Amino acid sequence: MSRVYCFFSAQYLPHLGGVERYTYNLARKLIENDNKVIVVTSNLESLATHEIVEGIEIYRFDCLNLLNGRYPILKKNGIYKEIMHHLSRTKIDAVIVNTRFYFHSLVGMKFAYKNNIPCITIEHGTSHLSVNNSVLDFCGGVFEHLLTKIDYKYCKNYYGVSLACNDWLKHFGIDAKGVVYNSIDVDEVNDYLKQPFDSYREKYNIPANAKVITFTGRLIPEKGLPSLLNVLKRINSEIDDVYLFIAGDGPMWEEIQKEKNNRIIPLGRIDFEHIVHLLDESDIFCLPSFSEGFSTSILEAIACKCYILTTARGGAKEILIDDTYGTIIENNAEELLYPALKEAILNTEMRSIGIEKAYNKLCNGFTWDVASKKLEQIFDEEV
Repeated sequence: MSRVYCFFSAQYLPHLGGVERYTYNLARKLIENDNKVIVVTSNLESLATHEIVEGIEIYRFDCLNLLNGRYPILKKNGIYKEIMHHLSRTKIDAVIVNTRFYFHSLVGMKFAYKNNIPCITIEHGTSHLSVNNSVLDFCGGVFEHLLTKIDYKYCKNYYGVSLACNDWLKHFGIDAKGVVYNSIDVDEVNDYLKQPFDSYREKYNIPANAKVITFTGRLIPEKGLPSLLNVLKRINSEIDDVYLFIAGDGPMWEEIQKEKNNRIIPLGRIDFEHIVHLLDESDIFCLPSFSEGFSTSILEAIACKCYILTTARGGAKEILIDDTYGTIIENNAEELLYPALKEAILNTEMRSIGIEKAYNKLCNGFTWDVASKKLEQIFDEEV
């Protein structure tokens, strides 16, 4: 049955992140399935208040851009009132809130509640938002609990992008109803890989037999970059021809630039097409994160047939179901990361087996076709 789906997502493209890409890819797939999609988001980059991009109708609230875009707070000004008035006069069949802990999310829940529209909230996290300050983190945690209590008055239908996210919701006293897995379009990745490109290995004079490790994502401490950099420097002192590419931007950019040398190569922010080609030339994808829902970067790396080394955070263990699929360490402590990364570099057979098994698992259960059908099923049967 064709519907009009309205996503409330505090962050959306061109701002880069897992939630942004999740919303975009689900929206695109729902449109392919003959639905209409509206995205209500924040105007983080001085874009048009209203436009249609790839068939997706986008509305953007003016906002305060806190924490470098990590926590936008909408402004209830004239533009806000105009957008909400227009939405209230639009036929909308389903509201999807991504994710739980923004004022923006509460606005979406209250809108659905007031207009008697079926609504679900999709959780993307497995820990409280951190700014690496114990006092501020404590205050942020208290605030998140209070906001979540208010949220729950308006929306009681919660899902996660992984089972790990559903476990995290229990921390707030919420029993999730199911999972709409973070996913990837494997065919799109393969189409990009068929296109000509400039080799990263050639550009940076990396020998053909060298081992390339890649990190992609937001450059924030929560992703485990300090540990990864320290471990890589130690490995470089012991093993020849090991290189690390770091693709992304964020608060740690200047710090990472200081570590730059011929084996630690920061690339800055690159688009999806270039990420795919970079991963295709990489041997190992390393994400030693201590805060993750279900990393899109891991899915991209598996689709490009990289061996995965990550932490037991978020949904990684739901695709790397045992140690034959990839390496999952308990946390990003350097005494755990160092031997695990060294083993991945040296054990070619382990990498080959893991790459094949993880890729097959991905193709059979973590695609946008599967996710979009699950979402439609939720509104058909459960909400």
